[in-house]
Amino acid sequence: MEVSEQPTVPAVNVKAPMCPSRGVLEHVTSRWGVLVLAALVERSYRFSELRREVGGVSEKMLAQTLQTLERDGFLLRDAKPVIPPRVDYSLTALGREAAEQVYALARWTERRTADVQAARAAYDEARSS
Repeated sequence: MEVSEQPTVPAVNVKAPMCPSRGVLEHVTSRWGVLVLAALVERSYRFSELRREVGGVSEKMLAQTLQTLERDGFLLRDAKPVIPPRVDYSLTALGREAAEQVYALARWTERRTADVQAARAAYDEARSS
C-alpha cells in the first residue's frame, strides 16, 4: 500500500528576499495600514469617519489601503443597501490579531518619541562638532 504524499509547503521566512510574508508585512506596517488598523481596533467605522480619524490620509490612499487590507483578509467591508449608501469597515479575526500587534507598536512609539528626539539631537550635535 502506497502512502500518499502531502504537497510541500514552502517555509515562510520574512528575511528571505522572495518570501510572500514580506508583502503582508508591507501592507500591515505601511504608514496608512498601521493607522487604519489602529483605528479599527477601537470600533468599526464608515469611510468618512475613518478618514477623519486617520488624520492626513487622502481619500485615494485610504481607499487603496482599505482595499489592500480587505484583500489580505484583515477587513470586512459591509455595504448596506440604503440611500445614501452606507459602507462600514471592521476587522476580521485575523485583522484584529494584526491590529493589536501594530497598535502596541504605535502606542510604544507615542510613549518613546521624546527619547528618539533626544537621541536624534545628540547624534546631530555630535556630527556637527
